[in-house]
Amino acid sequence: MKMDLNSDLGESLGAWRMGDDAAMLKIVSSANVACGFHAGDTAGILQTLREAKANGVTVGAHVAYRDLVGFGRRNMDVASEDLVADVIYQIGALQGLARAAGTEVRYVKPHGALYNMIAHDARQARDVINALLAIDASLVLVCLAGSPLIGWARDAGLKTVAEAFADRGYMPDGSLVSRREKGAVLHDADEVAARMLRLVREGMVAAVNGSDVRIEADSICVHGDSPGAVGMARAVRARLQAEGVEIAPFAARSGS
Repeated sequence: MKMDLNSDLGESLGAWRMGDDAAMLKIVSSANVACGFHAGDTAGILQTLREAKANGVTVGAHVAYRDLVGFGRRNMDVASEDLVADVIYQIGALQGLARAAGTEVRYVKPHGALYNMIAHDARQARDVINALLAIDASLVLVCLAGSPLIGWARDAGLKTVAEAFADRGYMPDGSLVSRREKGAVLHDADEVAARMLRLVREGMVAAVNGSDVRIEADSICVHGDSPGAVGMARAVRARLQAEGVEIAPFAARSGS
């Protein structure tokens, strides 16, 4: 049994430090690297890419709305022409930095509000899909497990990977609890590790109301900016490996 473990990295900006990329890159198998629109400066992004290369971690483009002030977590009604171009621009920029670091961009994982928006919004989903098709149709698109985006992307010819979140609460319908609500972010490393082991074994997690929700995923995310993120990621990895689950990047395996 295999599972990918990913984290959002490269998000520090100048004097403002976000997370511990060096430590996280010794734990995860895939790194969603910021592209400068929601976070990240070029020197920091390049350093994260170099460290990903050194640790054998697969790299993906963490594209976002153009929203540094809101950390890409504010919903935006972006015109299709702009959104397609913005996504192409971000992927292209990261591809150039990755090449300089001796690695390559293998997949795309939208960030924050864009991620949640395209999980259900057909128009913006189509824009992101069209951007990938325009720049590199071999890129894998990471999607919220159980969302309509998976079908839309596959119908367009893209490979997809379904993702679950270790440190986020779920609604009964499989969507994520809004960060404005209680129970949105989880902090207990042991609880999160046990929760992810159940997801791998049974394809189930407990929703915020206590009910069970089915989540079929090939990748698990621990947000790099969450308090205690490194300890949480380490606990998830250790628990899964102790139960015979191999941690391996999805982009190194056959796509969906």
